Amino acid sequence: MKIGHIQIETPILLAPMAGVTDYSFRILCKEMGAGVVYSEFVSAHGIIRENEKTLDMIRFTEEERPIGIQIFGDSPDVMSKAARKVADQFQPDIIDINYGCPVPKVTKKGAGSAALKDLCLMDDLTSAVVEAVPELPVTVKMRAGWDMSNIVAIEAGPRLEKIGVKAITLHPRTTKQSYKGSANWKWITELKQAVSIPVIGNGDIKEPEDVVRMFEETNCDAVMVGRASLGNPWFFKQITALLNGTSFPPVPSTEERIAMCKRHLDLLLESRGEHIGTNLMRKQFGWYIKGFPDASSLRQSLVTAVDKKEMEKLLDEINSLNIN
Repeated sequence: MKIGHIQIETPILLAPMAGVTDYSFRILCKEMGAGVVYSEFVSAHGIIRENEKTLDMIRFTEEERPIGIQIFGDSPDVMSKAARKVADQFQPDIIDINYGCPVPKVTKKGAGSAALKDLCLMDDLTSAVVEAVPELPVTVKMRAGWDMSNIVAIEAGPRLEKIGVKAITLHPRTTKQSYKGSANWKWITELKQAVSIPVIGNGDIKEPEDVVRMFEETNCDAVMVGRASLGNPWFFKQITALLNGTSFPPVPSTEERIAMCKRHLDLLLESRGEHIGTNLMRKQFGWYIKGFPDASSLRQSLVTAVDKKEMEKLLDEINSLNIN
């Protein structure tokens, strides 16, 4: 598939996830076969104010391409300036607009999925970004609507396409659902029928077989994977094998999981320094050891470890138990 002029070799994408899809995790997923990776969502206001923490979230390496930078905001002027700054300073392959975040601290400001309550505002925000970066494909990630009484994705799709959006990712839940209940894949099917640009399905992907089922049931052009990849970058490798009809990689062994966890730690320390890197790694441990016997106790030991040396010692001890 193509997003604008960008050729996507594998139609399996890593979803932008706040606090998760930083450089370290993107690299691991890219190596495992993700066709496109996305940054964490980044505040347009933070970008134009040149907030250093915000700009750090955008930085990436050539090995991560093709990469999308996802931005959010409530002002067309600010979104326009932010998109232009991202394009000039970082040269990503794609700029993605977040119309999907359901978190109240974002939606209360009129950003994220709050745009679903006012499609005219969505039009203005989108037009501002598209016009600001004519050389880059602009994409949108959105939810189905604000609540069950206001499902707007099918109406919004053609409007976004007319403005110049090159692909739409649909997470077919409402803002009010947050991450509860089931994703209604039929809305992906309906959006695909309503537009001619690529539609990327997202939501309730838990096993590699779910990806195949989403392709078959919705006729979408690509699938975006989020929570299923946490602590499990191999997920992309398994999906790729399944789609290609090649041998399905087995569930990673304890040794492989611990080795990946240690590599993730090394990448975080390399990019963020030991103090910040070890702090950021604490949330990752639970995902990597999920399913291990006594995982809760093991996680507690890891998250309270004081430094890299102690973390690695604990991981080696877990590995030596040969838990499978």
